[in-house]
Amino acid sequence: MYNELYVYNIRKDAWTKVEIPSPPPRRCAHQAVVVPQCGGQLWIFGGEFASPDGEQFYHYKDLWVLHLATRTWEQVRSTGGPSGRSGHRMVAWKRQLILFGGFHESTRDYIYYNDVYAFNLDTFTWSRLSPSGAGPTPRSGCQMSVTPQGSIVIYGGYSKQRVKKDVDRGTQHSDMFLLQPEDGREGRWVWTRINPAGAMPTPRSGFSVAVTPNHQTLLFGGVCDEEEEESLEGDFLNDLHFYDATRNRWFAGRLKGPKSEKKKRRRGKKAELEGADKQEHGRAGAQEPLEVVREVVTEDGTVVTIKQTLAAPGSAGQPRSDEEDSPDEAGGPVVEPSPRSNAMLAVKHGRLYLYGGMFEAGDRQVTLSDLYCLDLHKMQEWTALVEMDPGAQEWLEETDSEEDSDEDEGTEGGDEDEDSGESSGEAGGECGACAGEGWQETHGRAAPEAAAPRQT
Repeated sequence: MYNELYVYNIRKDAWTKVEIPSPPPRRCAHQAVVVPQCGGQLWIFGGEFASPDGEQFYHYKDLWVLHLATRTWEQVRSTGGPSGRSGHRMVAWKRQLILFGGFHESTRDYIYYNDVYAFNLDTFTWSRLSPSGAGPTPRSGCQMSVTPQGSIVIYGGYSKQRVKKDVDRGTQHSDMFLLQPEDGREGRWVWTRINPAGAMPTPRSGFSVAVTPNHQTLLFGGVCDEEEEESLEGDFLNDLHFYDATRNRWFAGRLKGPKSEKKKRRRGKKAELEGADKQEHGRAGAQEPLEVVREVVTEDGTVVTIKQTLAAPGSAGQPRSDEEDSPDEAGGPVVEPSPRSNAMLAVKHGRLYLYGGMFEAGDRQVTLSDLYCLDLHKMQEWTALVEMDPGAQEWLEETDSEEDSDEDEGTEGGDEDEDSGESSGEAGGECGACAGEGWQETHGRAAPEAAAPRQT
């Protein structure tokens, strides 16, 4: 577990570790929200801690603020706030922080929440909201974002329930709700279930969320679990989806490909040019995704295989409007972030920055440290700012069986790695890598007790 603070300088393309006295205790699966008050503040609530030996595990209910102007930490003590929890979500709404959901787990039991709290940034006081209407069922790891109309969207998430002794069943939710102020009445809120049109994301958990310059909600990656009583297999994703609250519609993302390699069909072009474009489009569409495989030998001799899928141009990205010309792509594959869950997302100057995350291969897990950038206005291609160095991974725990260690063929590599994945300073911050019995549910996933624990 970490309580380190890092800042990424966009102009210098460099990470800097910032040492500030008296930081919050080490944790993961908290929430972090940036607000403009007082020269900029980073607010952090909750999260969880697990010791390396597994003897200590608990959930926080503390509230901290990092004053960005003076670079000082302050713990804000206020009664009436949420109970200790992980996997909750928190957003800035006007001059308040709105918090929803999450879960708490002990050695004997667990509970998921669907309560809503507001923290007033002027009075530094908590209040529990009691929205009317039928709202979301208890869950953690959902999408929570503010719409241009001032509503709050809740989508998806994860929860589990006990079906019989020592057997739990997980649910990946795919429903969607709006939380809105009720007819301008101060402090009164209402839940409304919505059914958006368009291409909704496939069921998943552990996805990452950011807001685009045109106020759409962007969703990246995640993992879809195939869960049985004694095992849990995950299909990790790296696709993009956009939710337009104004039109109440989902769009699957589409990248246009490098500008130097695309040809546009425009209305009124000569037939032969249009035909040539169509032929070019056929060649691009026929491309198959490529796989790049790298083998890394750790200090103990274990061979870990890192597999990255390179998709052909146009396989993912931003939706195009009906009025926009359709670009045709040609040339080589476009490098994009490998499939993962729980990456960090932030949007600055119209660019989407994606940091880290994790994926699994069998019982091993890998915590990523790569950094990518995507221009959301052009939507052409991802740029790798920092590529992952699997050789720099520190394997903190070995598998119990030597046979398991040798099973590297066809895997993406991984381990129960506790390498730092926590990058404070991004809105909606989540955990990087952590241990403990409860963290597998933090962002919407659960592992049966008999299965290997997994990072979410």
